[in-house]
Amino acid sequence: MKRRNFLIAGALGSLGVAFLGSDNLYSYDNFKEERDFAVPLIYEGEIIAGKRVFNLKLQKGEMEFFKGLKTPTIGINTPFLGPTLRAKKGEFIKVNIKNDLGYDSTIHWHGFELPAKMDGGPHQVIKNNTTWTPEFTIKNRASMLWYHSHLLHQTGEQVYKGLAGLFIIDDDESSSLNLPNEYGVDDIPIVLQDRNFNTDGSFRYVSSLSERMTGIHGNYVLVNGVIAPTFKAKKRLTRFRILNGSNARTYLLGFSDKREFALIGSDGGLLEKPVNLNQIPLSPAQRIEILVDLGDAKDVILKSYKGASQNMGMMGMMMSQMNYDKEFDLIKIKSNNAKNSNLKIPSIFIKHPIWNPNEAVGVRDMLLQMRMGMGMMSGGDPYNNFFINGASMDMNRIDAVAKKNTFEIWKIINRSPMAHPFHIHNTQFKILAINQRKPYPSEQGFKDTVMVDPMGVTYIMVPFRYYSDNKVPYMFHCHILEHEDGGMMGQFLVT
Repeated sequence: MKRRNFLIAGALGSLGVAFLGSDNLYSYDNFKEERDFAVPLIYEGEIIAGKRVFNLKLQKGEMEFFKGLKTPTIGINTPFLGPTLRAKKGEFIKVNIKNDLGYDSTIHWHGFELPAKMDGGPHQVIKNNTTWTPEFTIKNRASMLWYHSHLLHQTGEQVYKGLAGLFIIDDDESSSLNLPNEYGVDDIPIVLQDRNFNTDGSFRYVSSLSERMTGIHGNYVLVNGVIAPTFKAKKRLTRFRILNGSNARTYLLGFSDKREFALIGSDGGLLEKPVNLNQIPLSPAQRIEILVDLGDAKDVILKSYKGASQNMGMMGMMMSQMNYDKEFDLIKIKSNNAKNSNLKIPSIFIKHPIWNPNEAVGVRDMLLQMRMGMGMMSGGDPYNNFFINGASMDMNRIDAVAKKNTFEIWKIINRSPMAHPFHIHNTQFKILAINQRKPYPSEQGFKDTVMVDPMGVTYIMVPFRYYSDNKVPYMFHCHILEHEDGGMMGQFLVT
């Protein structure tokens, strides 16, 4: 074993990974009882004076994830998670967000291109018992985006307890394609979140330094807030829109019978044409849209397979030994009553604009690093263990300045032993290269989050369109939320 890998192994051992064997954790029960699949409520707001207006309330609640046990939660208009908001490209929206949590929070519009003052990052704090009202025009093409807490140093815990929801954007181009689009019938949203629980049913959030190093990984996966639900398909051709809403876990998604599915969309909307796959990795914050033919009337299970950490080097090996790289049965799908929808998978969807890398105004390096092992304990400051370009997050420091109506190439260099899902606010970018290879067809869509391999380099082409602000910044950060809270975040202006 190389010296560096030996040190990693020793560090993890010293940080106390034994909690995974603790008898106060539940083990996965693999469909021992049938639980109904839950579809998040759809909320389209109302049109008032030409604006689409949404009213949201951040609130405390409780859920019965296990029969007879009440779990304290937080949510948005509901006890846990929030409704699926829906609007069209070009609409002007207004969102009244009342905070009734008893403490500060924020709501970030993840994946949106919008004014910096409306972004909902750490600078747009919603104090308890106050209302924040962002207003902006929807510039994004048809896609499934999401919204979630982004409070400085507390994002991980607030999202873990339930502060997140989906946002579906429609446009005329996508609506003309005759894709499954009946919400909750053949157009099904899925939010995946893994969680740990104490014996009283309460969430068990970070309880060891190892969980801060790797990000927290849970023993259960919640699907729209339900453990191991059964989905009863209504249509043979079904569209699943899937968000990895977990704090740190990467999933390797596929079906139990290895059937093919068509990948039709990524973070920022539809691909140019479908890509046939039987497995796909999904890192934290990423979204995919897939079409699945359920016409055989057979029961099938949507699973997360082992192997999600296979590109994570020595840290991936250690995480596998820590039982983080687990196989989960996510959703049991029954299709015996599915009706023919008379829809077929189109061969071509939409045409993407051609971005020429030679038009970029420059190359910007982003160096990802983390303090290892005993260094985390000796550092003293829990928010100063993860770094971008040698520095941890500082609200008073601007790390980069970009120009409106330009492109930049960002070279994301990972000098740590684990992968990091890198997210940029206010943009949908394109991947140019991953570790000197061209992106696979499944990676060629619009993205706001990209997984950067350990000791790897990823190049992306980043557009800065529509908005500028000389004072209010956007964020870029690792979307392992414990890493974001621990310092792996920076700020940039668009001027």
